[in-house]
Amino acid sequence: MFCRLLVALSLWLLLQVSESGRQMPKLSDKKLCADSECSHPILIARALQDYYPGDCRFISIRQGQLIYVYAMLKDRGNLFWAGSVQDSYYGQQEARIGHFPSSVVEETHPLMPATTEVKTTKWDFYCN
Repeated sequence: MFCRLLVALSLWLLLQVSESGRQMPKLSDKKLCADSECSHPILIARALQDYYPGDCRFISIRQGQLIYVYAMLKDRGNLFWAGSVQDSYYGQQEARIGHFPSSVVEETHPLMPATTEVKTTKWDFYCN
């Protein structure tokens, strides 16, 4: 019994490690941004609830955190946005842009219009 548990745990850990450093399935073929490089934030949003990601394409969000939104994925009814978490805790760490469901945030401050349509690339969904 202990051996089966150890094997199952080893396989689970292997799958978690192997997710890093590879391309994941695309969430969308296009995104809306403020500019062609998606380098300017579109808006600031506040998290309405905690969000725990299913894989490395996504970022963790805690209720109340501010998120700078850089892109809105287009093909799936605007279900996912891309951005980075900003607050006193995460502000001291390296910024990481990742995806999250648009339904877990509310727009608080519009910054620039998302009028530029950009094709997504494999790097938009690459896990590192």
